Amino acid sequence: MSENKTKPTSQSVKHFLESVEHKVRQADAQTLLKMFKEITGEKAVMWGESIVGFGTYHYKYETGREGDMPMTGFSPRKANLSLYVMDGFDGRDALLAKLGKHKTSIACLYINKLVDVDEKVLRSLIKKSYQHMKKKKK
Repeated sequence: MSENKTKPTSQSVKHFLESVEHKVRQADAQTLLKMFKEITGEKAVMWGESIVGFGTYHYKYETGREGDMPMTGFSPRKANLSLYVMDGFDGRDALLAKLGKHKTSIACLYINKLVDVDEKVLRSLIKKSYQHMKKKKK
């Protein structure tokens, strides 16, 4: 079984965010950093080369594959801001309906720019997802 490539690293979050080339994306990433820190109370840690993660949880699939991942986080990717906001908590769909311009997958929320979404709703999504993952961890 292959090893998980997404692991916590000692890479500097500050240096990573400063290296984001697109200035709007870089500014949005700095805003997200503050937002995630405030909401989670966790220290930001680089996971792999491009994910800023907060907290950690252990997963194990029926196939036997297991590993650790951040409870929540984000990545300022070239195409969009990818936020790791897990599915499975009450009210997620209602919040997404009020969020603004975005796309989703099971564990990701994709936003082009923060001005495209309602910050209050985004904060609520991050908080509820993080709380959901903390409960799951126990």
